[in-house]
Amino acid sequence: MSESLVTVAYIAAGALFILSLGGLSSQETARRGNLYGIVGMVIALAATAAGDAVSGYGVLVAAMVPAAAIGALLAARVAMTSMPELVAILHSFVGLAAVFVGVGSYLAPSDLTGVEHTIHLVEVFVGVFIGGITFTGSVLAFAKLRGLVSGKPLLLPARHLLNVAMVAASVGLGVQFLGADAAAAPGATPPGLVPLLIMTGISFVLGVHLVAAIGGADMPVVVSMLNSYSGWAAAAAGFMLSNDLLIITGALVGSSGAILSYIMCRAMNRSFVSVILGGFGTDGAGPQKKTAAGEGGTATETNVEEVVDLLSHAKHVVIVPGYGMAVAQAQHSLAEVVKILRERGVEVRFAIHPVAGRLPGHMNVLLAEANVPYDIVLEMEEINDDFPATDVVLVIGANDIVNPAALEDPQSPIAGMPVLEVWKAKTTIVMKRSLASGYAGIDNPLFYKDNTRMLFGDAKKNVDLILAKLVESK
Repeated sequence: MSESLVTVAYIAAGALFILSLGGLSSQETARRGNLYGIVGMVIALAATAAGDAVSGYGVLVAAMVPAAAIGALLAARVAMTSMPELVAILHSFVGLAAVFVGVGSYLAPSDLTGVEHTIHLVEVFVGVFIGGITFTGSVLAFAKLRGLVSGKPLLLPARHLLNVAMVAASVGLGVQFLGADAAAAPGATPPGLVPLLIMTGISFVLGVHLVAAIGGADMPVVVSMLNSYSGWAAAAAGFMLSNDLLIITGALVGSSGAILSYIMCRAMNRSFVSVILGGFGTDGAGPQKKTAAGEGGTATETNVEEVVDLLSHAKHVVIVPGYGMAVAQAQHSLAEVVKILRERGVEVRFAIHPVAGRLPGHMNVLLAEANVPYDIVLEMEEINDDFPATDVVLVIGANDIVNPAALEDPQSPIAGMPVLEVWKAKTTIVMKRSLASGYAGIDNPLFYKDNTRMLFGDAKKNVDLILAKLVESK
């Protein structure tokens, strides 16, 4: 394929990627956005493979076919509850690819000279640095989300100084890398390889340390942040390979991930820097502390029959889904409950917190999977003012995002975080297995409010029982 045709194909693919991002901005157009992205990637792969710069198609096919098979198998088998871990581990592949591309690009023969050669070396060094942080940070995020390691923040003494020292050491190695290569004799082994590899090791350690210091409640932001890192790593690889489409795609992913991280931080009343520098609810010097807001309170337990009675006689119902609903896979039965209630004239809506679940948009995807109508799924800022006029709020597996300590307890680790103010409704029903704290590791005084009723047990079983009772009462 001629270079002009490849350029045209890249422009088309880039436009499709932009349309894909635009489509993913709302539930109604998300499916179409995914389709745009798929078509754009097919065009990009085909154009790249057909370009003059690619040879050795046997090796290319041998790599792509098993990779495609593995990807399809994972996508078919992964549960929605495991999607955050899958996204995190996929980010690690992008980071590792950037590291390999950088080292390989440095070792490959080059005709560049003078300023162009220096710029290329800077691209290599920066690309490997970003890729290394993305790789190990994503692996650790995967381990935290998977439960392989504790979600508590690892707050080492003088950890900020340690991070600064690693960055400073990397900058020093970068200067050595550029100087060593400039003084190299033609045909000699690249003398900058040693500082490049040492910096790679430091970036690996830095990636682990940055994510290790971030607490469990901030993991949705971490996933979004690592998505941004992977985009910048891909853009760096594009510069190293002189591939315009890879640069554009990486910039799109990097910038959109950064914007999403900022939006989520605002939703949690957190600064992006505070998330990067420490775990949720820390003051920069110590680990998280549990509040005493719920100590001494008495939780009022309820049963399925009472819940069905409350729902049947309510005029306005709001449902707040959380990670517990995802784990129990209760969304399909819940969708049937909602259908029955709406048929009986009950206004039912869903309230979605920006960081509900373990992944941005986690709850929206689950509800869409269960064919819940898009128009009754509302974001926090759209529905928070309606809770005082709500008869029943049904909280399913959510904890930290409905914690009143955020507004009522100035000493709480989550003080100031915007939450769904479910306690203002006439009756709040919380479905949980126990009174245990949420992912942030702090107590929830909502459980002890006078208008709160606790329905203990597996969310799927309880929702199924509620559904059966509603069907019986038809």
